[in-house]
Formats: sequence, structure tokens, C-alpha cells
Amino acid sequence: MTPDQRFARHVRFAILILTGLFVYFLVADLYMPLTPQAQLTRSVVRIAPQVSGQVIEVTVVNNQHVKAGQLLFRLDPRPFALKVKEAQLMIERARQDYSERDANLGAAQADWSAAKAKAQELSTQAGRIRTLHDKNFVSTQLRDQINANLIIAQAQVRAASSTIDEIKARRGGPGDDNVHLRQAHNALEQVRLQLEYSEVRAERAGVVGNLQLSPGAYLQAGASVMALVEDNADVTADFREKALRYAQPGTTASVVFDARPGEIFAAKVSNLESGVKEGQIDANGDLAAPLQSDRWVRDAQRQRIHLVFNTELPPSLPSGAKATVQLFSSDNVVARLMGALQIRLVSIIHYVY
Repeated sequence: MTPDQRFARHVRFAILILTGLFVYFLVADLYMPLTPQAQLTRSVVRIAPQVSGQVIEVTVVNNQHVKAGQLLFRLDPRPFALKVKEAQLMIERARQDYSERDANLGAAQADWSAAKAKAQELSTQAGRIRTLHDKNFVSTQLRDQINANLIIAQAQVRAASSTIDEIKARRGGPGDDNVHLRQAHNALEQVRLQLEYSEVRAERAGVVGNLQLSPGAYLQAGASVMALVEDNADVTADFREKALRYAQPGTTASVVFDARPGEIFAAKVSNLESGVKEGQIDANGDLAAPLQSDRWVRDAQRQRIHLVFNTELPPSLPSGAKATVQLFSSDNVVARLMGALQIRLVSIIHYVY
């Protein structure tokens, strides 16, 4: 075989390899897409007291793992305990005020009954005097005097009735329906809640970070003093639009983290985001501004997906850890086998890079 023939054979062989790779990457991008643009994120909760007070105890240290409900630090509870006692005294005072106003109501009702009886008596007497006056047996002066007394007595009845209404309004309803008692009970619940808030606990399981706290410090309500990195992890991966053509929630995936080469974690797609910021248009009243580009081939748009894992991830993986994600968008055995080989190769490469 001449050198020219050997060269031509090598060229044909190279063309076949390149063609095969081209076809492979086209098929792989649809049925077994892979992306290195993935990242693990954990929600970070800022820990701050809901009440102001002086710190008397810190029960955790930096980078310590805590469970949900575990005590983080404690504020001085004495001011809040005193407020609780004061609120309990206010409930007793409200009950005493109710009893006092109830007694005043009884006295006012007695006054009203007496005034009404007197008015009825004067009304009867005025009727008799009117009859006698018509027969000229009594003077006009006596008749007028009796009528005036009747008007005064009727006014006293109305005044007594108004006093009853006023006392009822100030006393409120009976028992638990009494507005003053309800207000006192609400005040007691508020200060009890403040006393409970003097112990700051972890709302979720996670790792304490950026702890800047020591006993004796005075904290204002709402002032963050530490961060809590939650255990729950979310992995986001950015794929080209075309690569997600057959992907949907529930599609299986494999994930390799740069920090743990050689390990492959099984996962599945939880959801696909509905868009990207570039596709968000504000209704600001301006006309459309089409993008201008001289390029023949534009950059591929990427869409983001979220993944959940079949097992718990190692707690040593930090928030922000980079990863590579392999999707298995097809049930074809060959495609799944090639995808498994792809992600296995990536996991091995991570030993070097």
C-alpha cells in the first residue's frame, strides 16, 4: 500500500469517527442530555429573636448541627415572667370591676323601680285630682302642682333607665363574653408568648453558621445573630432547551458532585421552571425593543430544572456545591446504558479535575 493510499485511509477513518461522534452528540442531547451547569443549594434562615432582651445562655457553637426545635440561645426570662404576673393581676382586676359594676347595676335597677313606682303613684293621683278639679272640688294650683311632680317623676324614671344602660355598657357581657375579661386574657396570652419567645429554637434541622453571639449581649427584636443552613437540599441544573424536549417531572437522573468524585447519586426531576428572566417583560408603557445581533448562530437558551434525591445527601456537601447532571429522558435500554457510561466517566474525571 502506497503512502497516499494509507493517508486516504486515515482520512476516511477520521471522517467516520467525526461523523459518528456528531451523530452520537445529536442523539445524546435529546435522549440522554448531560450538563455540568448544576449546583446544590440549601435554604439559609436568618435567626433573630422575636423579642428584645439580654442573652443569658448560648447553647450552640458555630458549624454545629441542630435538630428542629432544639434550643439555640435563651434571653433573660424575668422581665417577661413579671409581665405574665401583671397580666394575671389584670384579669383579677377585670373580674372585680365586673362584680362592682354588676352591683352598681343592681342598685341602679332598684332606683329605677322606685322611680317608676313613684311615677305610677303620681299618675294615679294626678288622674284623681283632674277629676276633682273638673268638679271644682280642688284648686287649679293643686292640679298644676301634681302634674309638675308627675313630669319630674317620669324624668327620673328615664334618667334611671339611662343609668342602667350606661352601667351595662361599661360592665359588658356576662362571663367569658365580657369584653374587659377578653382583653385581659388576650394581654395574658401576648406576654406568655413573649416569655416563650425568650427561648429561641431552631425552626428546622440544619447547621449553625456565622454565629455572632455571647452571653450578656442585649439583642433587639428582629436583629439577626446567626444563620441556619437547612438540611433540605435543592439541586438546580441548566440545560439547553432542546435537551429538555422529552424531560418531565419524574424523569430519572444521576448526579455527580465535584466534591465527591467517583460517587453517583440517584435523583429525579421534581419540576421544570416556566421561564427565565430574559423572557420577563415589564409592562412599563414603552414600545418593544427587538434585540439586534450580527451573529449567524445565536447562543442556545438554557432552561432550569430542579431535582430531588432518592436518598439523603451527605451533610458534608455545602450549599453552592457544583455538580454534573445526567438525565435519562428515554426508556431505551441502549440510551440509558450510554447515559450511565457518560456520568460514570464524568465521576472518574472529577478525580483529576
